[in-house]
Amino acid sequence: MRSKRQQIVARTLSPVLAVCAAALVLFVTFSPAHADTRLALPDPIPETIAELRLQPALGPELVPLAPGEQPLTPALLANYVKRQQSLRSVDVTLTGPQPDLTPDMLMGYISRASFGSNNALSAIASFAEPTPRPQPSVTASMLADYVASGYQPMEKRLETADAERDCLAQAIYHEARGESATGQLAVANVIVNRARSAKFPNSLCGVIYQNADKGLYRCQFTFACDGRDNRPAERRAWAASQQLAKDIYAEFATGREIGALPSSALYYHTTAVAPSWSHTFSRVATVDSHIFYSPN
Repeated sequence: MRSKRQQIVARTLSPVLAVCAAALVLFVTFSPAHADTRLALPDPIPETIAELRLQPALGPELVPLAPGEQPLTPALLANYVKRQQSLRSVDVTLTGPQPDLTPDMLMGYISRASFGSNNALSAIASFAEPTPRPQPSVTASMLADYVASGYQPMEKRLETADAERDCLAQAIYHEARGESATGQLAVANVIVNRARSAKFPNSLCGVIYQNADKGLYRCQFTFACDGRDNRPAERRAWAASQQLAKDIYAEFATGREIGALPSSALYYHTTAVAPSWSHTFSRVATVDSHIFYSPN
């Protein structure tokens, strides 16, 4: 009897509870929110950090540089110079007075300049921590003898080389500009042979203009003492003579053989003449319109 009554009450209250639950859901859904809706946003990212994030990260294929492999930059060199000035109090910029060259200073320069295969930073390290060097083997008297024996500064050597090339170009142009390349080379070969022979001056200009101050037609090469204007008039021929003179001088200065004629060939004349001295020498070659001779 009691169980039946409970069933009746449950059936009666079920619709009421369902309606209450639905009302509660609707109330929660449509009621205004009373919670604090303010959001805490992060601060703006600084520009420096943003730029840093845009840079590529170091990947596994990038290997850090080993000590001594860093490139020599202007900033690194400037820092080194500044540090050396502070440590040694030496005016390395060469703007102040320089000390006299002594044997010890010269040997120090030689030992510090011998870097072998070192790179830039290891060279700087050798300056900062120089290795022990041997006792000076260059004396003041040796330096004086070296200067007295014909030392020339680099600027003077360049001037001499330019003059030698110009003298040789003049000789090739005036003596053989109408010849083939082989004929011009043969004429230049005789001039080089003479400069290397003890019988003639030891420079190309000295050979070409030997006795040019003795008067008309008293020199070795006619164009050098015929009284005419020697300025080249044929532009293309002069350019070719200059280029050949440049190549021949490089071989002369380094002691290489020219190869067109034997080193004994010291004389030549054109086929249009027959000088008396030609009968006393040995003919070694005929190239184009020139016949070449060696002394017996």
